[in-house]
Amino acid sequence: MDVQLARTFLTIIAEGNFGAAAASLYVTQSAVSLRVKRLEDLLGHRLFERTKSGVTLTPAGRQFERFARSMVRVWQEARHQVAVPEGYRQTVIIGGQYSLLPRLVMRWLDRLEDALPDHAFRVEAGMPERLMRLLLEGALDIAVLYTPQLRPGFGVEKLFDEELVLVTADPDVKDVTDERYVYPDWGQEFTAAHAVAYPDHSTPRVTLAVGSLGLNSVIRRGRAAYFPARVVREEIADGRLHLVPDAPTFAFPCYVIYNNAIEKAALEVALKELRRIVTIVDMQQETVLDSLAEMSDEDIGHMGIADASELRIT
Repeated sequence: MDVQLARTFLTIIAEGNFGAAAASLYVTQSAVSLRVKRLEDLLGHRLFERTKSGVTLTPAGRQFERFARSMVRVWQEARHQVAVPEGYRQTVIIGGQYSLLPRLVMRWLDRLEDALPDHAFRVEAGMPERLMRLLLEGALDIAVLYTPQLRPGFGVEKLFDEELVLVTADPDVKDVTDERYVYPDWGQEFTAAHAVAYPDHSTPRVTLAVGSLGLNSVIRRGRAAYFPARVVREEIADGRLHLVPDAPTFAFPCYVIYNNAIEKAALEVALKELRRIVTIVDMQQETVLDSLAEMSDEDIGHMGIADASELRIT
């Protein structure tokens, strides 16, 4: 059986409908429908029932799901093993959300290279949807992101609360009502918490679809925005950015999700080194929060965005 058919089947499950699956796979919706038809013909059973809200699995589809995951995982594992560089025993593929790459995931990679000298590594980047898809397909072993989904065969651990603080390149900016405020899109949870903290805030002129990637633009244009405290610590220290006193902060939980099928010894080392990095990161962002508290006339507001209990289990 063509592994592409199994991958398409799993993408439909992840996305909830044929149209979203087609967009995720960069093919037309008719191509997705044809693949499903071919798969159903091969198996001799219908796999999906169409509903107004999308699609649901038939009993045969639910049975086939575990086999599809195994097929894709075995295929990806075969590709990984064939692609292992000469002189190394295994390749570990780690991933991270864009804003977590520069000062968390890459520091983690440095430690892993020393801790696992007989392993090769590959790093993937993306938004949560892409990283989750790679994990489900077996093309990713372990990832650090903000909004994971609990799935059978995967482990999830909360690492720390990413503290988002309001910073500005121009000290004259006092709050989000300033026209120089740029809205960073940190996800639906942040949008909801931001609306509660600033109920009268209107839509700003500029929105950053990928948060931390807009940091240099904010500095260059003399603007203000919410960024993780750990990300802007050095810019605050050298005076390129300034904390905005009395601005509420937002706690944005960060998680690691991993495939339980990964080699146990390598997984234990990877998690151990990641926790060490997180301890350092947590201390660094606390220095920023302490500075903000000292600057503010009263205790700053603190809003939690999400909790591990709110992870979607599918």
